[in-house]
Amino acid sequence: MRTEAFDAVDIIRTKRDRGTLTPEQIDWTIDAYTRGVIADEQMSALNMAILLNGMDRTEISRWTAAMIASGERMDFSSLRTPTGEVKATADKHSTGGVGDKITLPLAPLVAVFGVAVPQLSGRGLGHTGGTLDKLESIPGWQANLSNEHLLNQLQDLGAVICAAGSGLAPADKKLYALRDVTGTVEAIPLIASSIMSKKIAEGTGALVLDVKVGSGAFMKDEAMARELAETMVALGTDAGVKTVALMTDMSTPLGLTAGNAIEVEESVEVLAGGGPADVVELTVKLAEEMLAAAGVHDADPAAALADGRAMDVWKKMISAQGGDPEASLPVARESEVISAEADGVLTQLDALQVGHAAWRLGAGRARKEDPVQAGAGVRLHAKPGDVVRRGQPLMTLLTDTPERFERARQALDGAAVIAPEGSRSSRQLVIDRIAE
Repeated sequence: MRTEAFDAVDIIRTKRDRGTLTPEQIDWTIDAYTRGVIADEQMSALNMAILLNGMDRTEISRWTAAMIASGERMDFSSLRTPTGEVKATADKHSTGGVGDKITLPLAPLVAVFGVAVPQLSGRGLGHTGGTLDKLESIPGWQANLSNEHLLNQLQDLGAVICAAGSGLAPADKKLYALRDVTGTVEAIPLIASSIMSKKIAEGTGALVLDVKVGSGAFMKDEAMARELAETMVALGTDAGVKTVALMTDMSTPLGLTAGNAIEVEESVEVLAGGGPADVVELTVKLAEEMLAAAGVHDADPAAALADGRAMDVWKKMISAQGGDPEASLPVARESEVISAEADGVLTQLDALQVGHAAWRLGAGRARKEDPVQAGAGVRLHAKPGDVVRRGQPLMTLLTDTPERFERARQALDGAAVIAPEGSRSSRQLVIDRIAE
């Protein structure tokens, strides 16, 4: 029988009493919990102590490293440029929002400039949409790829968006499930280590974080979002990954769509040189940050959207994963229009309420095993700052199951605020940039 190096109760007491865990204690804790030596109720107590008392930078960095060590690390050193040098890699992570389809145009856009983008993405839960759910609305497209396929596609096309394998930071999956049912999801050291353990294990050389702030974001408080961004940048830096974070507004949905197929449709509009101004702005800004972090400073991402180069990569990327980029996307069978109740200026359109409506229409899921409707969602016809007239369509609700309309309308009660003409609605999309 194996003799354990530490005792779980002693570890809990240390953090309960605001002490600092040693590197050896942290390594043992993650390993012992993964092996089942530390019971769920003990890890729950430790998580709560961390939520209440925090961790310093050294502790969080070691905790993250221990989570990475629980599984495999991907290696992209086999990727080569035409001259035989190791190809630079860059990735982006968003903390999630409503209408956040940025990954779709962003990955092929960055690949235009010779930087490989291994974008391992997830599915939606609750009011935030999942990148894989959106892409699966494209006929034939496959999310699950072998490591060989992933590497070959990165070498040939420079971009891949796919599901992460179960081998990356398996300790995180177990810890996240526990945090979800014990009221400790909000612990910033645990959020940061959860995100960064997977991103660092992914093996990318540079990482840009899009930390959302506002009603539709996980972090609704700017001070907490800033702390999370700073913590994640420090973790990436300590792990040798060039890491930058942008804090971006999520009080209003991004773009004019919240759903799956309709967000793909909007992403294709952006790749064709059009699309909503805020989606284009954030796509270009994140591309510039990813390219700079990867050492490419003379690129013009806006030009690559306008002239079709990014679209060319998109079509090849979708085809390489079994999808048909020219196929018609699913369309919801039923629709219902919500109109403006007065003349004036739309000064507010609450992201969380729009997200909940899209979820209730069938675009999202309450449990990870729930199905989603590809065509469901909310299509917006106005954004804050627009002048509207009474009776003018504000948004269209889309679903295959019309009995969902009532609850979606309830979710949107009070979401749109219309003020007298002359009122102003200001929105700063990029709030701040955080780097070390």
